[in-house]
Order: sequence, then C-alpha cells, then structure tokens
Amino acid sequence: MEYTHLGRSGLSVSRLCLGTMNFGWKTEEADSHEIMDRALADGINFFDTANVYGFDAGKGRTEEVLGSWFAQGGERREKTVLATKVYGGMSDWPNDDLLSARNIVRACEASLRRLRTDWIDLYQFHHVDLNTPWEEIWQACETLVAQGKVLYVGSSNHAAWQIAAANEAAARRNFQGLVSEQSHYNLLTRHVELEVLPAAQHYGVGIIPWSPLAGGVLAGVLEQSEGARRSEQRHRDRVEKIRPALEKYEALCRELGHAPADVGVAWLLHQPAVTAPIVGPRTMEQLEGGLRALEVRLDDDALVRLDEIFPGYKPAPMEYAW
Repeated sequence: MEYTHLGRSGLSVSRLCLGTMNFGWKTEEADSHEIMDRALADGINFFDTANVYGFDAGKGRTEEVLGSWFAQGGERREKTVLATKVYGGMSDWPNDDLLSARNIVRACEASLRRLRTDWIDLYQFHHVDLNTPWEEIWQACETLVAQGKVLYVGSSNHAAWQIAAANEAAARRNFQGLVSEQSHYNLLTRHVELEVLPAAQHYGVGIIPWSPLAGGVLAGVLEQSEGARRSEQRHRDRVEKIRPALEKYEALCRELGHAPADVGVAWLLHQPAVTAPIVGPRTMEQLEGGLRALEVRLDDDALVRLDEIFPGYKPAPMEYAW
C-alpha cells in the first residue's frame, strides 16, 4: 500500500479511501466487518462515512456498524484514520441539520457515540451552507479541536471560492482550516479541474474523489450483463448517450490489459491534486477489485489517449480566456 499526506497536513493516509456508505443497509453488519478487516489488512487505513448514512436502515446506522467493528479491539480504531461528515438532517426538527455551531457540536457528539470512539480524525462538511458564516463554523470546530474530539477538518461538494473563503477566514483566526475536499470527480465528470483543483493545490487541500467510476459507467458497463441497476431507464439513457466514447474506453482498457474499473481509479491516482479516491464496495469482491487499481501504471501515452476519449478542462481562466 502507498501512503501520502492528507493535503498540507502531516496525517498519512492510504492512496485508497474505503467508502462505507453501503454498510448496514445494503451490506450486512457481519459482511461489513469482514470488508473492513480485509481493507485494514491490505493497508487501507483511511475510512470514510457520514452521520446520515444508513438510509433504509435509518440514519446513523452506518456509523453504528463502524462503532461495533471498532469495539472488537485489535487496534482497529488506533490503526484507522476515521472520517465522517456533518450537514444532512438527522430529524425534521429545527437546528438538526446544516452547519450552525449548535449542529456541528451536537452532531459530532452524536457521531462519537455511534462510532464508539473518543475522536474523529477528519470531520467534514458534507455540503455547503451558504447561510452560516465561516466565523461561526470555525468557532464550533475550534471548540471540538480544543476538546480533542476532532483533529482535522475537511469539506465536500464545495466550490473553489468557498474553499478560499473558508481557509482565509480560518487563517484570520490562526486556525488550520480545511485540509481536504471531497469532490465528484472521474473521467466523465471533470468540472472540478476548472477551479476546485487549482484552489485545492494553492491552499494545500487534498482532493478525495467520490464516485470514481461514475456510478459504474466506467466499470465496463458495455461488457456487463444487464442487471437490475442496468435496467434503470436513466442509466441506460446515459450509457447510450456516451456509447461511442465508452466503446473507445473499453477497447483501450483491453489493449492495456486492465479492467475498466481499475483504469478508472488508476487515472485518478495519476492526477496531482488527488489524495485518495473513495472506493465504496458492497461486497468483498468489489473491494478486491478496487485494490487492483493500485497496481495499474498508466504511461504518458495512455493518459493522453484517455484525455482524448474523455476531454477535461484546463485550469480557469485558461480554459476560456486568451
């Protein structure tokens, strides 16, 4: 396993991040525990979750599954860099969502109870709250850091100007600010290359891409048999719209001798702003597939050909200005 620092911090994390969104509702607790044991045994020390994960089984259920895994001991918690998130509503009651100082502090305490831990390594804002000033947000985070409940803070789904505003406000308070940003980033969805990636590199913010395979579209969808998910009309329409590019992509993957899913994740690992793509397995087989991406090395020719199939963006303003 390869490791890198999370943004400008001194925290070492694996080049793959284990996404746990399926745990506790799509993946049974015992199977989830086995996947986490395997991930840790293979050197993945970076686990990502959120307080709202659990969905059909109830919000908070995924954190509870991680908590029961940590409770087994064996240095599971000590070896894991634990990331969770705050933003989504945990109930319909006022002040139980978004990024008010009240919700940040209370949501953190609730996550700690579900996770059965004393601290969260990386506490992330799951989305942007445009109605709460950064001064209030940082006040709450400073309290949690001072109490030892949170060590680092990150964002998710933030625009470049919001990353800049956040870190400039933090600097005025002599606070570390954001060290990471979770962005929707893959070969098909590359908008963050315009502004977010340059801002992240400027401020020393590590990018943690979510949906690295575009919901399975980059996982060899043309070669896979039609399944329940593949039968969804919206998914079929999306595939048909980009079928010529997908045909070229899967042909290139065959030429390279790697599975399309492995190439898709490996491409992200070759992008300089990226710390660790999130792989979110439902099964052990899917985790094993994600691990294979670490073995894929793409040369300059392969990277150029991937850019030709799925064109990206130059950093702004060079993309659209003289």
